Amino acid sequence: MECYVCPHRCGVDRPADMHAEGIFGSCHCGIKPIVARAALHFWEEPCISGEKGSGTVFFSGCNLHCVFCQNYEISSMNKGKEITVERLREIYFELIAQGANNINLVTPTHFTHAVLESLKEPLPVPVVYNTSGFETLDTLRKLKGKVQIWLPDLKYSDDLAAIKYSNAPSYFRIATDAIKEMYKQVGPYKLDGNGIMQSGVIIRHLLMPGMVENTKGVIDWVAKTFKPGEVMFSLMHQYIPCGRAADYPEINRRVTEEEYKEVEQYLFDTGIEDGFVQEDDSACEDFIPKFDGTGV
Repeated sequence: MECYVCPHRCGVDRPADMHAEGIFGSCHCGIKPIVARAALHFWEEPCISGEKGSGTVFFSGCNLHCVFCQNYEISSMNKGKEITVERLREIYFELIAQGANNINLVTPTHFTHAVLESLKEPLPVPVVYNTSGFETLDTLRKLKGKVQIWLPDLKYSDDLAAIKYSNAPSYFRIATDAIKEMYKQVGPYKLDGNGIMQSGVIIRHLLMPGMVENTKGVIDWVAKTFKPGEVMFSLMHQYIPCGRAADYPEINRRVTEEEYKEVEQYLFDTGIEDGFVQEDDSACEDFIPKFDGTGV
């Protein structure tokens, strides 16, 4: 089966599993899902985690391999356990039994086939698709009706930065087209009486050091594209140098208070009302999950 599931469109016949011989594409993974952690997560946006937590399933591998990724040991080093589709669905119900507000699939795109199989029958809670935003429209349309909440990153408005740090040519066009398709599928966001999201889109953006203009470009697009009440926007202040950031001196530091204040004020000035900003103490290693096989 030639793989065209992500915008890299590698076209390789991915091996059945991570240990088989064959040609691996950009994600460096076989077809069977690899999971590094499955547990309640309390550090997502308040309307996702709430008080009960979000039932997060952290998949290993990624089609971007961002050099600064906080989850580098799983996104680029593929740390995790290979499981069956049947086990994946069991995990969903184990998390639901623990009280999860939703099932939160983190970087699942390269395992779309397994995800679709695992969601053949609907779940009793919303499904959150937690993605880099680097998606094809074909893949998103296959997921229509299976996903209630889209949680995409919009990492870059600067395509040169996208290539340098994430090997993602044409990222801005691809990600913005993807986000518009996500919104087309689920429409304006909906919260229940407890403020927990039941459907909708939350666009995330991580401010990076020295990239204030990149962030302003992202904010401008969101403000121009969506009206109040349609999507939420989450400006994230949790960047710390991880992965191979030390190889890139310009991003091998934390965001300054001045940088964050500038983009936060810029966001407020655009009139975007629906969403979240993070406090300074979010930039802390304590908020990075332990990828120790919990719940797998």
